Amino acid sequence: QVQLVESGGGLVQAGGSLRLSCAASGRTFSTYVGWFRQATGEEREFVAAVSWSGSNTYFSDSVKGRFTISRDNARNTVYLQMNSLKPEDTAIYYCAASYTIATARHPVEYEYWGQGTQVTVSS
Repeated sequence: QVQLVESGGGLVQAGGSLRLSCAASGRTFSTYVGWFRQATGEEREFVAAVSWSGSNTYFSDSVKGRFTISRDNARNTVYLQMNSLKPEDTAIYYCAASYTIATARHPVEYEYWGQGTQVTVSS
């Protein structure tokens, strides 16, 4: 079992930055962690993911070059650094964990989910 708690969301102007944190507890060893987002009326979509070692990272095309993902296993925390934010990045952001993945890009690959944190980007 893995428990996940997101933090760091908020309101920011377009062009600004935010850093989201995903604090994990439980059996976190060897997990992949992904970030997903869901805007109002939209399906949940993949944002980024990172392997346990941090050596493998994955990004959606919409955030590549603007967002980075990293993890500090000593602190059981995964970070999503979001730069050059756009109004279309507005959504609830969720972190998720899994012991095994195929593509890392589909919600069904993840067994454990946090409650989400709201990110709002004003124009």
